[in-house]
Amino acid sequence: MKKIRFHHLSTRLAIVILVLAAPLFITTIGALFLEARQVIRHKAVGRAKSALNASMQRLDRNLLAVQTATEAYSWVLEEQLHPDSFLTLSHKVVALNPHIDGCSVSAEPYLFPEKGRHYSVYTVREPDSVRTVVEEEYEYFQKTWYKLPYDLNEPCWEIYFDEADSLELTIDGMLASYGKPLHNAKNEIVGVISTDLSLLKLTKIINEERPYPNSYFVMLDSDGRYVVHPDTTRLFKKTIFDDADPRTQQDLIALGHQMTAGKEGGMPVYVDGKGYLVCYKPVPGTDWSLAIVCPDNDILKNYYMLTNILVPLLVIGLLIIVLLCYRAVSQAFSSIRQLLLKTRMIAEGNMEVFIGHSNRIDDVGRLQNSFAAMLQALQFHIGIVRYITEKLQQRNKELEEATKRAQEANQQKTTFIQNVSHQIRTPLNIVMGFSQVLHDAIKQREALPDEEMKSVTSTMDHQAKLLYRLVTMLFDSSDTGFSEELKTHQFDIVKCNDVAREAIEYLKEHYPEAETEFVSEVADDFSLQTSQLYLLRCLRELLYNSAKYSDGKHILLQITTTGHTIRYVVEDKGKGIPEADRDLMFKFFTKVDDLSEGLGLGLPLAKRHALNLGGNLWLDDTYHEGCRFILEIPLNQNEND
Repeated sequence: MKKIRFHHLSTRLAIVILVLAAPLFITTIGALFLEARQVIRHKAVGRAKSALNASMQRLDRNLLAVQTATEAYSWVLEEQLHPDSFLTLSHKVVALNPHIDGCSVSAEPYLFPEKGRHYSVYTVREPDSVRTVVEEEYEYFQKTWYKLPYDLNEPCWEIYFDEADSLELTIDGMLASYGKPLHNAKNEIVGVISTDLSLLKLTKIINEERPYPNSYFVMLDSDGRYVVHPDTTRLFKKTIFDDADPRTQQDLIALGHQMTAGKEGGMPVYVDGKGYLVCYKPVPGTDWSLAIVCPDNDILKNYYMLTNILVPLLVIGLLIIVLLCYRAVSQAFSSIRQLLLKTRMIAEGNMEVFIGHSNRIDDVGRLQNSFAAMLQALQFHIGIVRYITEKLQQRNKELEEATKRAQEANQQKTTFIQNVSHQIRTPLNIVMGFSQVLHDAIKQREALPDEEMKSVTSTMDHQAKLLYRLVTMLFDSSDTGFSEELKTHQFDIVKCNDVAREAIEYLKEHYPEAETEFVSEVADDFSLQTSQLYLLRCLRELLYNSAKYSDGKHILLQITTTGHTIRYVVEDKGKGIPEADRDLMFKFFTKVDDLSEGLGLGLPLAKRHALNLGGNLWLDDTYHEGCRFILEIPLNQNEND
């Protein structure tokens, strides 16, 4: 009897829900159909703006790359006002930046008297190469790419039309150019650097993404001229106002004024009886404005298809409503049974049970939500306990690691202090001892024999040099020394063989009995541009170590060149460095033998000097008769052949 009443109740509820839901569904579908046009147009605006923003980002990245490259090299030009610098840096701007099509560096009249009134260098990107030429004499001072940044005395973008178009970069000679005036030390304008982009390339960048098949992009300059348009006959020849009839196309004229004024927005426009949606936005850093034009036929294409699917949608929707009503009512009374099952599982200790929140407002729904809130609170507090436990374990582990690191650091500090104290105390005691000998001789007015005096002074000099070398290496290894090294080292023209000979002389001062063979494949006048001080320090340290850790009789210093670099090879026939210790030889304050002299700074400092010079220092693993270190320094473009 109870089952029959339950069945009747569910049937009645299903019928009531169906009667209420069906009219609501039909009304909703009708309203959606009526509002679909506005929704689709609103979506089209978002889609068009998204495509416009994407194209603007690509365009802005390319323009910003051009500006960055121009700014990066302009200050070098201002520091090196020389004809050769114009050629070199113009070539670098194009060669090192594949998105740049050309770069012109032009000087003011008679800036270089030997070149005459005109001197302009241009680099152009060709299909397979980059070509740099000195342009033939012509009055480029009145060209817009030169005159505009000169008159404004500040960097600016300009799109101009070059009728000659001898470089075959653009459509009919159209270029986008970023110009920046160059100044001398007196802040006088001495020339202009102008970096070019092909307008064809800009057009391709802008049109990479279109929201609709027949949509297209348009870009105007400050005068309303078309500089990007699918109809190339309009480029630089027509403005947006030329195509507009003031009586019937006020919307097109308003669009032109909005774009030339640098505004951002969107508006519908009618041209030749056809509707278009236009979204526009100014190009950052320029006086241009970019717009995307989307035909209404493309935008509303899906809207016109709604009428063909409306009737099937209504039928299918009603069937779904009937099915959902029956299923909802039949499942409504099963919630209590499911809730009872889950509460039993919780009582047995299974806290991984999930009770979802119900949207029902009756007693069953409130009961389910109460149990869900209770379970969520229990799980939350259990989670907090687990989280606190994990955090405590993690903190304990971190404390153990921190304590271990502190102990290691303290041990390293103690070892370092002991090592430094020992290395300084030994030569210092020798100097103080011999100083006392000299003092006693003077006090007793007894002259030491010449041989003994010579030996004393020689020993004191040697130990003083060791102290000076030790203190210098300590300073260079410190943060202050490293900062000073980066700040003070200057690149000079250095003769390769002279530096090698000077390093050999330094070795003889410390190891007079050392025998060094010097072999060079380059001429004595062969030079490179680098820091002589730090190159000399690298060579000194390598020769010093060769004499110190070998017999000192078979030391070889060899100079070779690879075409792009110069190599200094220092080779000896000693005991070498074990493979197990080679990973530590360039680590500061690390020595292979703790009983050996030194602080473990020589090779690490030599390595750091080499890297700061743009080169590298490494141990030749193929050499097994001792040690062979290779110091490689890059050659500059003006090296002697």
